[in-house]
Amino acid sequence: MSLPTDPARNLAALIRCPSVTPAEGGALSALEAMVAPLGFSVERPVFREDGTPDVENLYARLGSGGPHLMFAGHTDVVPPGDEADWTHPPFSAHVADGFMYGRGAVDMKGGIACFVAALARHVEARGAPKGSVSLLIAGDEEGPSINGTVKLLEWAAARGERWDAALVGEPTNPQALGDTIKIGRRGSLTGDIVVRGRQGHVAYPHLADNPVRGLVALLDALMHPALDAGTQDFQPSNLEVTTVDVGNCATNVIPARATATFNVRFNDGWTVESLQAEIHNRLDCAAERAKLRPGRKDGVSFELVWRDRPSPVFLTRDEKLVSGLAAAIRAVTGRAPALSTSGGTSDARFIKDYCPVVEFGLVGQTMHMVDERVALDDLEALTRVYRRFLEDWFG
Repeated sequence: MSLPTDPARNLAALIRCPSVTPAEGGALSALEAMVAPLGFSVERPVFREDGTPDVENLYARLGSGGPHLMFAGHTDVVPPGDEADWTHPPFSAHVADGFMYGRGAVDMKGGIACFVAALARHVEARGAPKGSVSLLIAGDEEGPSINGTVKLLEWAAARGERWDAALVGEPTNPQALGDTIKIGRRGSLTGDIVVRGRQGHVAYPHLADNPVRGLVALLDALMHPALDAGTQDFQPSNLEVTTVDVGNCATNVIPARATATFNVRFNDGWTVESLQAEIHNRLDCAAERAKLRPGRKDGVSFELVWRDRPSPVFLTRDEKLVSGLAAAIRAVTGRAPALSTSGGTSDARFIKDYCPVVEFGLVGQTMHMVDERVALDDLEALTRVYRRFLEDWFG
């Protein structure tokens, strides 16, 4: 039986599966067919939670001893949008001018395809690694991330699985393969502010209290001054107001209620708890100073509600993992990768509770876009990076 040593062939098989989150779409079956000849034991647990769709995931392991390396990722993809806008059909894996087109080509079926090819080449040349390799592949990373990696990690750990390190194959490179390793991520915290006033006619403002006046003062206090100037490993924390709403379609009515939602991406100068305390203190001070109407004695009355599941900040300092991956990248691409903590969140925020984790994958310029595509040369280069890393990490 032939081994899955060709990353382009692996990727084509995955792209042709329309696994738009949370649908499995055949992608996990295609992946299982690839890794079975390598000797992996494969399980595909389905997780459920009220109010969310059922999600099928995959956990596969090769070997039984240590050290144990996890490769993590997801086979679900975002919707393709209007397929008529694509130069080539989004689930065709069409190759043209040295590129393979398709939804998930870089985010992140391409990373999975390359890791499988790298491991297959290692097995073909040297046999199985002297330790264990596992694949932890979620089915809802592009969705709510409730029935995927979080529960898959809990499920595997409850069965006695332990990992020494993890590599996530997300597209980390902004311009060229070898640019960037993600060694951490900022935290993420979201809250909702509600200010209540008194509805009335705009021509008789003395009979009403406009909550918009109070909300504007509270939001200004959140955004000024800046939360911090950044730390040694992270850029400055940033708060953005993402929605403001009064539910008012009339131009001559003062609304009774105004709401806003904000999100903070924060660095390691904060914990979730210390940041929540800072934000509440800013709002309390602003609410005491502000008035819904000139001449009013009372300040602004508000309610602050924190969204569930904030993401804490994390930073990976594992020298073997970080330096080993950087050395493999330099050997293959000739580039010295930057060690970055920029960008949004990923499933690495869950994995870091179980073992050291870094992220490295393809160039992400076309992820989530029409005509998402990957250079065939990059598929081959990433496969060589992963293989070099495997050989060095397992010694």
